[in-house]
Amino acid sequence: MRRVAVIGVTGRMGRAIVRAAKETADLHVVAGVASAKSAELGKDIGTLAGIEPTGVTVTSDLRAALAQCDVAIDFSNAAATSATLAACKAARKPVLVGTTGFSSDVELEVADAARHVAVLVAANTSLGVTLLIELVRAAAKALPADFDIEISEAHHRAKRDAPSGTALALGKAAAEGRALDLAKAAAVSRNGESPRRPGEIGFAVTRGGDIVGDHTVLFAGSGEQLVLGHRTTDRAIFARGALKAAAWLTARPPGRYWMRDVVGYKTEA
Repeated sequence: MRRVAVIGVTGRMGRAIVRAAKETADLHVVAGVASAKSAELGKDIGTLAGIEPTGVTVTSDLRAALAQCDVAIDFSNAAATSATLAACKAARKPVLVGTTGFSSDVELEVADAARHVAVLVAANTSLGVTLLIELVRAAAKALPADFDIEISEAHHRAKRDAPSGTALALGKAAAEGRALDLAKAAAVSRNGESPRRPGEIGFAVTRGGDIVGDHTVLFAGSGEQLVLGHRTTDRAIFARGALKAAAWLTARPPGRYWMRDVVGYKTEA
């Protein structure tokens, strides 16, 4: 039985993980962490997740939560990522970071933590999206440069970051397939007169309603188009994927890992 601490347990994903863990025989959520300002402190995580009480209450004591677990899953917020990495490094506990929207500076902290514990940063824990990212990388590498790349994503009205972490991961994969720097190739918005630049990777964002998550990558050539995409209809797939990855992570030595490692996808050397 692997013991899991869920950081950000009061959020949508945190609650989904608590529900999904009840259906998993070899994983048990032993701690749920929220902000010290959370109104849910002291409440049972099962009750918050809409299932029977678990006897585990929401706490803001990250250090104590990590002391109880074998692996941590972080779906809190970008502002807390640095503190989470530092705490997991100090406690020598592997961690899956599913939070998106953090700054590029945090990557240095990820690299530092990975020298001491197993760290998996996943913009999306869906197994289908994991494969989509690798298909995009392969398509970008195989298709001629005159196939323009456009990425569109849609999420619910409450999502804070844009483009989504998954869209950026898709863009990064496309850029890597073409040996480009995404920071230079990305066109996050177009307004007025904005002709397409050579090698540009475009992003379009939709926010509305209760859309769980849609991602489409268009490779538009002359006379033909290749469309790769993924549509999420149930948030539970992210929770199940996160738990699968967390269980996998408990047996790994210190290092930086990706969801493709979890599903056993081998990239080209």
